[in-house]
Amino acid sequence: MCGIVGIVNKRGVDEELLRLARDTMSHRGPDDAGLWMSPDKTIGLAHRRLSILDLSEAGRQPMSDDEGKIWITYNGEVYNFQQIREELTKKGFRFTSQTDTEVIIYAYKQWGTDCLRRFNGMFAFGLYDSDKKILFLVRDRAGKKPLYYTQYGSRFAFASELKALTQNNMLSREIDLHALNLYLTFGYISGELCIFKEIRKLPPAHAMIYDLNTGRRKIWSYWEPLSKTENTLAAHEMLEELEALLEDAVRLRMISDVPLGAFLSGGVDSSLVVAMMSRISDSPVKTFSIGFEESKYNELSYARVVADHFNTDHHEIIIKPDAFSILPELVRQFDEPFADSSMIPTYYVSKATREYVTVALSGDGGDELFGGYSQYLGSLGNYYTTMLIPSLIRKGVAKVAGYLPEKFIAKRQLLRLKFDPYSAFIDRCSHLYFKERYRSDLLNWDEMTALKDEFAEPERARLGYLLQGERDFINRLTYADFKTYLPDDVLTKVDRTSMLVSLEVRAPLLDYRIVNFSFSNIPGSFKVKRARTKYLLKKLAREILPKELDINRKWGFAIPISGWFRGPLYKETREFLLEHTSCFFDRRYIEKLLAEHRKGIEHSGRLYTLLVFTMWAKEYRI
Repeated sequence: MCGIVGIVNKRGVDEELLRLARDTMSHRGPDDAGLWMSPDKTIGLAHRRLSILDLSEAGRQPMSDDEGKIWITYNGEVYNFQQIREELTKKGFRFTSQTDTEVIIYAYKQWGTDCLRRFNGMFAFGLYDSDKKILFLVRDRAGKKPLYYTQYGSRFAFASELKALTQNNMLSREIDLHALNLYLTFGYISGELCIFKEIRKLPPAHAMIYDLNTGRRKIWSYWEPLSKTENTLAAHEMLEELEALLEDAVRLRMISDVPLGAFLSGGVDSSLVVAMMSRISDSPVKTFSIGFEESKYNELSYARVVADHFNTDHHEIIIKPDAFSILPELVRQFDEPFADSSMIPTYYVSKATREYVTVALSGDGGDELFGGYSQYLGSLGNYYTTMLIPSLIRKGVAKVAGYLPEKFIAKRQLLRLKFDPYSAFIDRCSHLYFKERYRSDLLNWDEMTALKDEFAEPERARLGYLLQGERDFINRLTYADFKTYLPDDVLTKVDRTSMLVSLEVRAPLLDYRIVNFSFSNIPGSFKVKRARTKYLLKKLAREILPKELDINRKWGFAIPISGWFRGPLYKETREFLLEHTSCFFDRRYIEKLLAEHRKGIEHSGRLYTLLVFTMWAKEYRI
C-alpha cells in the first residue's frame, strides 16, 4: 500500500506544501518517497511507497509512460495485472518494470477510462493526462482504498488521507452537520460526506475527471453489483462455483515480492481464507490471532483449532484494558470521528502481524456478502411479523413497550413492531449509537439549527439502498451493508489501522467476481435459512474446515468496553467527557448516560462514540 496526493493550481503549486502533505502519510509508505511537478508548475503529484511488487528503482512513483505524457500516483494492487500486461504486450506496448502501476498507465493509453472494467483489485489513483489536460481519479469497486478531494477557488487537491489535505491553512475546518448527524447515528460517516464541509470522499466504484482548463468535475459509477438474483444452480453447484472462485481469489492475492500471512479469528471467513492459502502455499502459512483476558470475548481456542489443522506458523496476542492508551493515536490516524471500538484489536493484530510480514490476507466481506450478521435474522422475523400481524396490533404493542424500563431485555424488539421491516433493520443498525430519540436529547439545538428539517436524514439515506434493484428481502439487506457499512466502517477500520503500521491487508472474499456471484446466484434463502446465518458459506466450511471447529458461534472482533466503562475506565472517561464536552452536545445528558451505564443500562456504544468525537475535536481544536 501507499499514500498518494496531488494538487492542481493555475497560479502554481507550492512544492513545499505538496511535500509536507505527502509526508503526513509516511506510515502508508515508509520505503520511499517521490514527487513530480509539471513543467508549468500547475500540477504536482506525490507518493509514499510501501514496496510490495518490484522492489527496485523501476517501481518508484510518481511514474510516467515512455513519452512522459501520462503520470500516475497510485495506491493499491491490481491482482490480475499480469494477464492485462500480456494482452498489452501483444498490442505492442513495452514495459520497463514488473509493477502493476505501469500496467495501469498503458491500459489507460489503450482503453481510456474503460480500462477500469478490466482491473481486479483494491486501489485508488490519480492519473494526469497532459495531452487532454485532465486528472483521472479512481477508487476500487468495494471501497478498500480511500480517496479524499477538495476544490477551493482555482485549486483542486486529492489525497489518501484527510490529514494531507488539511495541511493547507486556506481550507476551512467548518463541521458538516449532516456528516456529524450520520456519525452519531451509525458510528461512522458514510458516502461522499466528510466531517469537514469543504472536503468530500470519492465513493467506491466511482471515477472522476477533473478538467484543468475549465475546473469542472465529472463523477460517475463504473461498476455496480448485479442486481437480480437469477439462480439456476443446485446447492452443490453453488458450492463448487464458490469454492473455485474463492481459491482463485486467494491465489491472486498471494502474489507478492515480500513476506505474506493471514489474520485468523477462528471464524468461518478467515478460516476459509487460511484453508485456501494452505492449499496453495508450499510452506506453512503465517497466521495471527488476538484475544482478551475476559473469557467471553476470547476466541483464541477456535483459531488454534484451525491453525493446528492446517499446520500454520501461528502467533497470538492478548489485549488488556490498558489498550485504550492507543486510542488518541488511532483517533489521529482515522482523521474523521470513527466509533467502531474494534479498531483497537484490529490495530493490535495488525501491529503484531507487521513484525513478521508485510502483507496479510483477511476474511473481510464474508458477513455482508453471505448473510452473517445477527440483524439479518432479526429483520427476517420483522418481515414475517409484518405479513402475519395487522399494523394496528403491532403499533399498539410497540406503544405499550415504550413504557417498559430500559433494562427490560425485549423492549427494543417490541418497539420495532411499529416499523416496516426495512425501517426495523435500520433501527437495528443504529441501536448501539444515537438513534433518533437519543440524538434529540444529546444535541444542543442552539448549535444544530440547520439539522432540524433533516434530522432523520441518516435513516432515510440507508433506506434508499434497501429499496434498490430486484432483490429478495435478505439480499436487499446484504446489499445495503455492502454499499454502506462495509466500505465506511469495516474497510475504513482495516485500512487505517493496518496502514498505521505499514501493513497491506488483502480481502479475497471481496473479489468482484465473488461479489457478483453472491448477488446474482445466491438467493437470500441460502444466506439466512432455518434461523442460521451464512448458510451456504457454512456448508462450504463444513467440507473444508476441521470438524471440531464450532462454525455456528458469532462474536466477531468485539472488545469488552461495557465492563471497562463501568470499571477500570469509568473515572478517566467521565472526567475527559465532562471536561471537554463539545458545544454540539448537552453536558447534562452526557452525565445522565454515564450514571445510567454504571447502574446497568447499556450505553457503552454511545459513550465510546462521544469519547472518540471528543478526542477528535480536541486534536483538531474544534
